[in-house]
Amino acid sequence: MAFSGRSNDLGRFRGGLSPPRGARRGKAKPGLSEEEMEEIREAFNLFDTEGKGTIDIRELKAGFRALGFVVKKAEIRQMLSDIDKETAASVEFNEFVDMVTPKMQSRDTREEIMKVFNLFDDDNSGFITFRNLKRVSMELGENLTDDELQEMIDEADRDGDGMINAEEFYRVMKKRGDNPLDDLDSDDDF
Repeated sequence: MAFSGRSNDLGRFRGGLSPPRGARRGKAKPGLSEEEMEEIREAFNLFDTEGKGTIDIRELKAGFRALGFVVKKAEIRQMLSDIDKETAASVEFNEFVDMVTPKMQSRDTREEIMKVFNLFDDDNSGFITFRNLKRVSMELGENLTDDELQEMIDEADRDGDGMINAEEFYRVMKKRGDNPLDDLDSDDDF
């Protein structure tokens, strides 16, 4: 079981059942993951209520807010100008993607990781305990033994208290895909 994912509140609004309107499913735009593209589709579809594949420019601010971004009207005007739509009444999905991509790429990954940490830390203790990890493992349908779960705790637990604090969790999440030598506690591990 890998520590990954993001709370996706948008899926609850539409029940996650209807296919996205106004946009063909396809590969993620360079710089965006499939998950981020799906999140953008869901936000767009919240405001494409007639299923025409466009949203009114007056809804852009709310569209950004649905993705967790607070933008000012002046910023929206500048984005519209950047895509040559300053006099348009609506934007299409691909234009919306172009507008939101820089925001998605600069999203605070620490904040996102801490949201995931809080999903594990259901008792608000400030730690992920063996019990927390076992609960999440069972909720996800992962068939991990107690030894495997304890091994995950031991791998992340830098201070030796038997629990994973927020900093330890952040470190584990950030090291994925980075230099594997960063995983070593010290040169004594060789």
